[in-house]
Amino acid sequence: MFRSTVFGVALLAFAASPSLAASGTFKGASSHKTTGSVTVTEKGGKLVIKLGSNFSLDGAPDPYVSLGNGSRPVKGGTAGVLAKNMGAGTYSVPATAVTKAAREVVIWCKKYAVPLGVARLK
Repeated sequence: MFRSTVFGVALLAFAASPSLAASGTFKGASSHKTTGSVTVTEKGGKLVIKLGSNFSLDGAPDPYVSLGNGSRPVKGGTAGVLAKNMGAGTYSVPATAVTKAAREVVIWCKKYAVPLGVARLK
């Protein structure tokens, strides 16, 4: 009885914690300099995008944080306006089949429809 109780508690604690889904490092795009790390985890039916404290974008109009493929946002993958050009930030999108299939985090310029930075997720 004691062993199964301990196992059940350990399993519950593991299921409640977010698991690392993927991580990557930004490279600039469209003549912009974008650097830093990013992680994507799944928690509570959402994909959580965390820009590292080392994140940096040289500046551009209308930047958004998105999950993407082919250096473009996927449907439902836009998490929101980039809050600041340097430092950590957290964004989220619903975890759908399309967003879960994304293989990149894209900093996207909505005004000119171009990528500013792309991080391939591994």
